[in-house]
Amino acid sequence: MINKRPEIISLTNKALERIKFIMSKAPENTLGVRFGVKTGGCSGMTYDVSYTSEEKDNDEKIVRGDINIYIDASATLFLIGSEVDWTQDKLQSSFTFKNPNETARCGCGESFTI
Repeated sequence: MINKRPEIISLTNKALERIKFIMSKAPENTLGVRFGVKTGGCSGMTYDVSYTSEEKDNDEKIVRGDINIYIDASATLFLIGSEVDWTQDKLQSSFTFKNPNETARCGCGESFTI
């Protein structure tokens, strides 16, 4: 029996639909969307979502139909167990993260601490 390892993140249907939409508008050489973490903001870390045109050796790869989602290897431990959603209202729209590893989040919600 082969044990399949759980995926690093889960995606809501809204997030997956948004990724499909942005991939339909992506530059020609784009392989997928990359989720990562970078330093910044008042709490020290921010989520990073970007196009990627390369698959790195240590990336985690999630495939949903014809959509490829890559988790940057350096962000894996920070993102384990996170749920990614797409939220949209009259003033803004963005991917949102429910991350069980967060210990604090800044007042504006743009950055976090682990």
